[in-house]
Amino acid sequence: MSEVQVHPSAIIEVGAQIGEGCRIGPFCVVGPDVRLGPNVELKSHVVISGQTEIGADTVVFPFSVIGEIPQDQKYSGERTALRIGKRNRIREHVTMNTGTEGGGGLTQVGDDGLFMAGCHIAHDARVGDRVIVVNNSAVAGHCVIEDDVIIGGLCGIHQWVRIGRGAIIGALSMVTNDVIPHGLVQGPRGALDGLNLVGLKRRGVARADITALRAAFQMLAQGEGTFQQRAQRLGQESESDYVQQIVAFVTGASDRSFLTPEK
Repeated sequence: MSEVQVHPSAIIEVGAQIGEGCRIGPFCVVGPDVRLGPNVELKSHVVISGQTEIGADTVVFPFSVIGEIPQDQKYSGERTALRIGKRNRIREHVTMNTGTEGGGGLTQVGDDGLFMAGCHIAHDARVGDRVIVVNNSAVAGHCVIEDDVIIGGLCGIHQWVRIGRGAIIGALSMVTNDVIPHGLVQGPRGALDGLNLVGLKRRGVARADITALRAAFQMLAQGEGTFQQRAQRLGQESESDYVQQIVAFVTGASDRSFLTPEK
């Protein structure tokens, strides 16, 4: 069994569960309800508190505060949780909060994410796998960020917004409505400005699917009827799994309206 390495200046409170192979650096504080999976590394000056679980091989960099109470005035001390998956990289000064009773009590982060310096994941957010949140961006409460999303630097994601898988949000954007899977958003008040073609190609998506997505985007932008009606027609006309992801996203339950393409 690999030994746990704990710097003498670190504080591990009674009750914390530390997995084999963990490394806890100088001046870190780990609370009594924290569970660290195997080979988690806390670099230094990291605070992990609350009912927080961090998956194997995740690295947390200095001055991050993970698992503190939510920044929600309705929060009244109830026991809520934060669950972080495996192999994440959580860079300097990142904050991630536990959930609220009204939001289900759980903030959840998937596997293989990169959370760059100064970014924030708020209460009750659900963040998928392979998500990148760039420096000083904030994901507000109750947001859903699906797999393979990239959020550029200095962005704000409004509470309750959903961002579909594979979408990319350009730097300095404020996103106030849902973003379709594989969408491209840019501008100070984010507008749906196309598809994340670079991301699709990097992931090896077949040319036929990219062509189908291009045609689907044009129909969403210029077709007859409402945005929802256009999406429903796409579901009947396209056999592409990627187009069907958009259809399922648009026709699914949401607390916000959608960013729509400009005609």
